[in-house]
Parts: sequence; C-alpha cells; structure tokens
Amino acid sequence: MNVLTLAYLGDAYFELHIREFLIAQGMVKVNDLQKNAIKYVSAKSQAKIVTKLIEENFFTEEEIAIFYRARNHKSHKSPKNTDIITYKLATGLEAVIGHWFLENKDRMKAFMEQVKKYEW
Repeated sequence: MNVLTLAYLGDAYFELHIREFLIAQGMVKVNDLQKNAIKYVSAKSQAKIVTKLIEENFFTEEEIAIFYRARNHKSHKSPKNTDIITYKLATGLEAVIGHWFLENKDRMKAFMEQVKKYEW
C-alpha cells in the first residue's frame, strides 16, 4: 500500500487512540481534551515520539522500513505549521501506525503503552 495512504489512515487512528486515552484519564472538557491531545498528535510531538522510539529500538525491521519509506517519500505538500524535517518524521510515524491498524493492533497497544510513559 502507498505509504502516504498508510500515513493518512495512521493519523486518524492515532488521534482516536489519544482522545480515548485522555477521556479515560477523566478529562471531560473539550478545551482541555484538545490542548492535551496536541501534546501527542502535533507533528512536533510525533517527531519527538518517533525519535525516542528509534533510540529505544522499539520498531521491528519491517516497521522501520515503512517509516523510512514514508519519511523519504517525495511530497508536493508543504507543511503548514512546522519545518519539513519534523513533518517527514511525523509522516513516517503515521505510516507505521496505519500499518498497525491494518496488520497488527497489538503493536498499536504496545506503542500506546510506551507513549503514555513519556513526560509531556
């Protein structure tokens, strides 16, 4: 599957998981939910997350290959609120998340458990 399609799917799937996580934490005010969701789902945050996960050797070889394919994919879209490097790192992570959605939801659960440990 096209890595940008995986990233598109992964973006939505990650956003849903983060919203579910925050609501489970007891957040009920939409303003608070949005502020806290951005700590995870913005391109800047996703770039930080993926950098930490790579340092921790979290990804399998297959997942790293998907990440690099998406990160290195030529895009004709210019990022709105971030630099191109941050945008590409986030796109790579989103592609891996899209892959998990289609192929291995257990890895998504492991990913979310890891992300919850990070201090924001």
